[in-house]
Amino acid sequence: MDYPHIRGLERGMSFKRITPPLTDSLVEGLRAGDKVLITGTLYTARDQAHKRMCELVERGEPLPFDINGQIIYYVGPTPPREGMVIGSAGPTTSSRMDEFTPQLLKMGLKATIGKGARSEEVKSALKMFRAVYFVSVGGAGALLARKIKKAELVAYPELGTEAVRRLEVEDFPVIVAYDIYGGDLFREGVEKYRRV
Repeated sequence: MDYPHIRGLERGMSFKRITPPLTDSLVEGLRAGDKVLITGTLYTARDQAHKRMCELVERGEPLPFDINGQIIYYVGPTPPREGMVIGSAGPTTSSRMDEFTPQLLKMGLKATIGKGARSEEVKSALKMFRAVYFVSVGGAGALLARKIKKAELVAYPELGTEAVRRLEVEDFPVIVAYDIYGGDLFREGVEKYRRV
C-alpha cells in the first residue's frame, strides 16, 4: 500500500536531522513542533518489555542494552514477509508505557517515539531529565517499515513481536510533541484550533 499524502509531508518541509545517541545539547535544540529525521539506532519496546526492564533497574541489574542517550520506539512490528527486513512497524499508544517511562528517563533514556498524549508525570520527567517525546504517524506502518534497514533481536524473544529489538533506520520521520521547555504540541494544536 502506498501513502502519497504522507510521502508528501517530506517535500517542502524543513527537517532537523539527528543521530542517536542523543546528547543534552542536541535535546536542548529541539522544540515542540519540530520535524525530525532520525538516522541510526532505535530500540523497540512495549509495555511488557518496559515492565521487565524496570524490574531489572529495581534489582540493580543491567538493562539488555545501554540506554544512555538512546531512543525507544513503541512498536510491535508484524513478522516480515520473505525478503523484507521487518513487517509493518507503526507506533503504538504511548500512554501504555507512562508508568515506566520516568524510571527509564532517569537511567539516561533521551527520547521515545509513539502516538498520543502522555501523562503529566511523563511530561515533568522529560523536563527534569532533559529528554523529548516524538510522535510518528499512526496507520502508516508499511511506510515507516521502509525507513528501517536492519532489525536485530536484543532481548525477551518470548514476547514475540513485542521483544526488544535494535533497529537501524534511515531518515525515520517524527515530530517533537513534548520538549524540555514544557512545549506541548497537543496543547498548542487545541489552542490553535480554538482561535480559528
